[in-house]
Amino acid sequence: MRLKLLVLTNLFPSPWDPLRSPFNRQQFERLAKQHEVDVLTAVDFRERFSRKPSPMPFTSLHTDHFVFFYPPIIGRSLHAFCWLASLLAQKLRRLRQGNYDCMLVSWGYPDAAAASWLARRLGIPYVVKVHGTDLNVKAEQTLLRPQIRYALQGAQAVVAVSQALADKAVALGVEPSRVHVIYNGVEPNLFSPGPRREARERLKLSPHERLLLYVGNLKDSKGCLDLLETFPHVLTTHPDTRLLFIGTGPCKDALLQRAAALGCADRVRLVGAIEHFALGDWFRAADLLCLPSHNEGVPNVVLEAMACGTPVVATRVGGIPEVLPNHAGVLVPARDRIALRGALIAALAESWDAQRIAAHASRFRWDENIQRLGDILQSAAMSRADVVDYSSP
Repeated sequence: MRLKLLVLTNLFPSPWDPLRSPFNRQQFERLAKQHEVDVLTAVDFRERFSRKPSPMPFTSLHTDHFVFFYPPIIGRSLHAFCWLASLLAQKLRRLRQGNYDCMLVSWGYPDAAAASWLARRLGIPYVVKVHGTDLNVKAEQTLLRPQIRYALQGAQAVVAVSQALADKAVALGVEPSRVHVIYNGVEPNLFSPGPRREARERLKLSPHERLLLYVGNLKDSKGCLDLLETFPHVLTTHPDTRLLFIGTGPCKDALLQRAAALGCADRVRLVGAIEHFALGDWFRAADLLCLPSHNEGVPNVVLEAMACGTPVVATRVGGIPEVLPNHAGVLVPARDRIALRGALIAALAESWDAQRIAAHASRFRWDENIQRLGDILQSAAMSRADVVDYSSP
């Protein structure tokens, strides 16, 4: 049965952030080959009015956005109400006329907390997809936890990108039979092994250096500052190493200033944001990917690096241990800079089997992901007659 689906999320590209959350873009584009999919993206008001828009190139999706207004800094426990009020003020007519079979909400708070109320009032079954920080961090906060619990318990299904997140959903009171683990996929046409020298030639990188790569948001919770602090110690053992940061974020200036203070600025390069389709050569060019996050779901950069045959040093958080075996990299405790620098030094000296790493990553397939997600949404849509309107949590 072909469904008419409404996706509500902040994790999707918008004209003001066209590189945002490529994992959701890939998944929803593939889902749209089997169903009619409308994606309605929440855009932070600060982003909306501080950046210039860029074209949106999608052809298989119907995309739109609404501006999410909220009081910054204070009132975080009210963000779900603000999210819902922003949505209704701008898109209520469209929502009423949409005649959707099912709603997919991608992110636990404020997105799912707000959309769950809407779904109940409209009588639309909904599925919540959780990613990492929404349950690892936000669900641990006293005022947010009951809102997230209410949203998850009322969903026809909860999709988690790791078993660790699935366990947290169950701990919030969701019936285990309604919680499903679906790992994200990897696009094999973009991410596959290839000659390192040729990748470096295309990127105009030196063939004679070790390259240590970070790909992600430049923010403290992703561990980018932890990585930089360990780098001078790495240079004492591997002086030919260059550290490359791909991404943007609030720690950009701090990284530059700290690199200068540590005396390693000449060995550190902030590349900036890179289009998702162009990341493959960066992974193939690197000797090692490092992602020392403080919390995670299952970051796609880890899967994509492994698909290119590149080993990974990452923190033992979230679902990373579920996907990173010993033959593909090294796990360290979060925020442990001493362990991190030891792992980096050892991993840069190790002889890794790129083909074995890539073979492991080949198990993360989008076709299987979409088949399972589609089945879950079909089942949820069939329960529409059983959706009831709860007046209070």
